Amino acid sequence: MPDHETLARWLLEARSVAVLTGAGVSAESGLATFRDPEEGLWAKYDPMELATIGAFEREPELVTRWYHWRFTRARDVQPNPGHHALAQLESFLTARERGCSIITQNIDGLHQRAGSQRVIEIHGTIHRWRCTKTGREKPLSDLSFDRFPIPSDHGGLMRPCIVWFGEMLPEQALRDTFAALERCDLFLSVGTSATVQPAASFIEIARAAGARTVEINKDATLNTGGVDLALRGPSGVILPRVMEQLDELASAMPSGDT
Repeated sequence: MPDHETLARWLLEARSVAVLTGAGVSAESGLATFRDPEEGLWAKYDPMELATIGAFEREPELVTRWYHWRFTRARDVQPNPGHHALAQLESFLTARERGCSIITQNIDGLHQRAGSQRVIEIHGTIHRWRCTKTGREKPLSDLSFDRFPIPSDHGGLMRPCIVWFGEMLPEQALRDTFAALERCDLFLSVGTSATVQPAASFIEIARAAGARTVEINKDATLNTGGVDLALRGPSGVILPRVMEQLDELASAMPSGDT
């Protein structure tokens, strides 16, 4: 049986699906990953050094300008077929009263723009910013970016609501993630090498809960040899094919069986 059909059949059988997505999914929309060299004025900076609370405290103007630039790049690209396929999968499963959670390491909001409703952003989002003094949040649309850094209304500075290196992941996002992993019977790792904790452990949590595990990635990872099914290639190519197969299988089944 072709791998696409195998995954489609597993999706058809699943009662709850958890999907972990990483930078590879956004890269297919044209967003560079942290491993890629920066462009233009930012080519001389190391993203690993800018994405820290220490860098923000030392050079808040520089870091704020960098994240504003990152936001404009995210704003100017579009969700790709992989994003749309995952939104279609959520709709498919929700219509059948089955669970589907998108757990993403990405901060760009492309899953939501594609139509996904149940997105858990474990690394936060660039579309909300918060005051360093009070923790109060604002949507990015409420910020003017007419000066850098951006003063808050309460004597602090505004920073993006993302998880910088060395910071703790949001507690609610972690709770929602672990709940999704423990109840799923099918786990998909899409566009990520999943080498950074805690995301690296998610596949093991799902496996311990009895879930089938699937990897969709352009390159092999440390998890490839241990998953039940590995599909090699861009998620924007593979996932739409899987959804087409899933729709065909569902249409061929007697009503009430899906």
